[in-house]
Formats: sequence, structure tokens, C-alpha cells
Amino acid sequence: MYSHQVFSRGFFRDKDLDYETRVILGRAVHGSSEIGEVLATVDRIGGRDDWRREWTRTARRARAVADSLAARGELSAARPAYLRAATYWSCVVDVYMEHGDESGLMDVFRTQRACWDSFIDSSEGTHVRIEVPYGDGALPGYLLRPDAGGARRPTLVLTNGSGGALSGLWSSGAAGALARGWNAFVYDGPGQQSMLYERGVPARPDWEAVLTPVVDALVARPDIDGGRLAAYGLGQGGYWLPRALAYEHRFVAAVVDPGVVDVSTRWMHALGLSLRGLLDQGEREAFNRDMQVATLLPGLRQTLTSRSRPYGAREDWFDLFTEVRRYVLDEETIGRITTPVMVTNPEGEQFWPGQSERLAKMLGERAELADFTAAEGANLHCQPLARRLTEERMFSWLAPQVEGA
Repeated sequence: MYSHQVFSRGFFRDKDLDYETRVILGRAVHGSSEIGEVLATVDRIGGRDDWRREWTRTARRARAVADSLAARGELSAARPAYLRAATYWSCVVDVYMEHGDESGLMDVFRTQRACWDSFIDSSEGTHVRIEVPYGDGALPGYLLRPDAGGARRPTLVLTNGSGGALSGLWSSGAAGALARGWNAFVYDGPGQQSMLYERGVPARPDWEAVLTPVVDALVARPDIDGGRLAAYGLGQGGYWLPRALAYEHRFVAAVVDPGVVDVSTRWMHALGLSLRGLLDQGEREAFNRDMQVATLLPGLRQTLTSRSRPYGAREDWFDLFTEVRRYVLDEETIGRITTPVMVTNPEGEQFWPGQSERLAKMLGERAELADFTAAEGANLHCQPLARRLTEERMFSWLAPQVEGA
């Protein structure tokens, strides 16, 4: 009798590699990856040292296929190949970020973004770039439409997590919106992708300063129905979106996947009681001194280095942790939200456990808590192997509110 328990036991003993493998497999739902390519790649990976090399091989192969098809004018075939290449290159970008390796980060990121841009360009006018005025510059955005006709449509605005590539949003809601005749809009905000890597613009907790300019730019377009806007926040977007909704009231409904009340809890777990006490008491010198000792452990230093970049180049540990602690939703902020919000609640949420229930409780009647379980293959952060199931539930909840607005 054979036993097949890869779902419960994992693809790797390393929990991070196992989770990332599930994420990449899940993106096959709408063609952002190919199951065979993913399994063939992970089959060659024995551990962390192999991850970057093998995903680079797969990404290069996918892009070479896409370039060859595009050169022959076969854009409909090149387009999904470019999308898959963007997904695979994003795996390589993540490794450079994880190790704080600046030597090749920009080249790899630009290759990844070039594949995404080629995916956009091969849509023959269906998808278009939109520059969103922001401060003295602009946020890079992409309006994804079901066709190039320019009809006025409902639009789902997707806000990513802190490290996610735009290509990851295709299978996390964007393609589902298009399949239902809606537009989808994706963008890089402060601390995300091109805004961080190319422009050095760090994240900010007051996301209404980001999302309101996005909405302003969208409602001015004739192909967007400003009265039928929906919002979706993935990963840390589950904090940024509710924060913005407290001040930006033009969305008729929103989904956060999952709910995040306090971003800093992931950081606090890395500290012992003594260090947390020094931080609470404002003991900068003592905290920095003890952190210097704590970060002699390579694993902790590497983790904190990769996580800290979106929050700015902070050499001072006390300043870094103080900044991250600003990313919290209090009762007053939640009380300002008027938009109904669906909150996903996956079993085994490993980054912000318990926070979906906490956010839903704070929202009260404005919230719809959606449980996802391991029994239905929908556990862990953002339900990586249940993106179709997530999509079905979120659009089933969104559609009556958006289309009836």
C-alpha cells in the first residue's frame, strides 16, 4: 500500500522552501507557472544553496521560449511564457533579498520586470501602463482589462505585500477579475519592488497617502466605473488596505488576505523578553548593544536584514523596530472604516496567527470572516495551493456588492 503525503509532510524539510514551493505551484491556476516546470525544478533542489541556481535555469529557459515566440510574431503564445518567466525570476529576486546580496539584485530584478512588461506588451492593447502621480514623481501601475475595447467596467484594485512581485497578483485575483468582465489594477507602492529597488522609496504605514492617489487616477479614466470599485490586499496588504480604507471611502467592498492588525508581531517573535522590555522602555543604547550580540547568530541577522530593507536603510536597530511598530491598526482607525470587508482566515497562518479573527472582531458587522482549512487544501498564509477556491469565495462575496452599486 502506497502513502502519498506530500501535502501534509511538505516538499522540503525547510519550512520556508516548502512554503515557497507551494506558492509557485499555486500560481499555475491562471498560468503564472507550469506545474511540470515547478516540479522538475524543485526535483533538482537539495537545499537552500541550490534554490537560486535552479530557478535561474528555469527562468532563463522560459524567457528564451517567450523571446523566440515573440520574434516570430506569435504574441498569444509568447504572452503566457513571459508571465511564467516573470514568476520564476521573482524566485531568484527573493534569494538576493533574503541574503542582502546587492551584487546582482538590480540585474535580476530588472530581468524579472522586463518579463512582466513583455507580458503586458504582448497583450496587444488589452493591458496598459498607468503612471499614478505621487509626491514629486509617480507610482508604476498597470491596468489589466478583459479586452482592448475600453468599455466602462467595475475594477478590482490589488495591493501587494511587502516583497511580492506584480506577476504574483495575476493568479491572486487579477485574472479572476478579468474572467468576470472586470478590470484589475496592480501597482508598486512605497517599499515595494521597483519603488524600493530602483528608486529607494521605503514603505509607509499611512497607506491612504498611496491608495487615494491611485483611486484619483483611476476614476478619471473613461474605461473605469468609479462607482464600482473593489479593493484587495494580499499578505501585508492585509494591513495596508484596512488602514487606507479608514480614510479612503470610494470602494464599495474589499477583501484582505489575510487580516493583519499588527505587522510588528512577526518582528517581536525574534526578540526575547529582555530585548522587548528594553524596546518598550525606550532604552536605545542598551537595546542596540544587546541586538549586536543577538545578531551574531547568522540566521537571525539574515532574516532581519532581508525584512528591514522595505522600512529604509536603518543602521540603528532601535529605530528600525520603532518604525515597524508604527504599522498597527487601533480601534480608532478601524472605527473609521465604512467599507464592508471580507477577511480570509487560513488554518495554520504562520506569519500573523490569530490576526484575521482579531480584525474581524474589531470590524464587527462590517466584516465577513472566511475560514479556509487544511482539509480542503487551503491552509497556510494566503492559501497558496487554493487560489481558485479563494477566488471563488471572494468574488462570490464581492460581486453582489460591486455589480449592484
